[in-house]
Amino acid sequence: MKKIQYEDLSTESLTSLLRNKESFEVVGLSGRMGSAVTTVENKIESAGMKCRIYTFGRIAAAGGSFFGGITGVVGLASAVGIAAHNLATFNPDYEIAKYPIDNRIVVKYKK
Repeated sequence: MKKIQYEDLSTESLTSLLRNKESFEVVGLSGRMGSAVTTVENKIESAGMKCRIYTFGRIAAAGGSFFGGITGVVGLASAVGIAAHNLATFNPDYEIAKYPIDNRIVVKYKK
């Protein structure tokens, strides 16, 4: 999978990757993850495509909290929210996975 730097998002390379329907990884975010996700999302949508954005590992964290008590309620609410989000972004062209621990995003072409 091709890796690009945050600074490359404002160049033709991002447009070219999307035009060629390639998957790629954006690295070197250091506190700029929100900005990177917004930039990629806007470029995808301006190209007439749809995308789904999610935090990697979130569904596992929601599932792990079903053990009861207040964490069970929070886990159930989180799972319902994830399901609603997946329905709202059904059949996306791209998925944008945020990896906050690794300070990177992975953009995968899905169709």
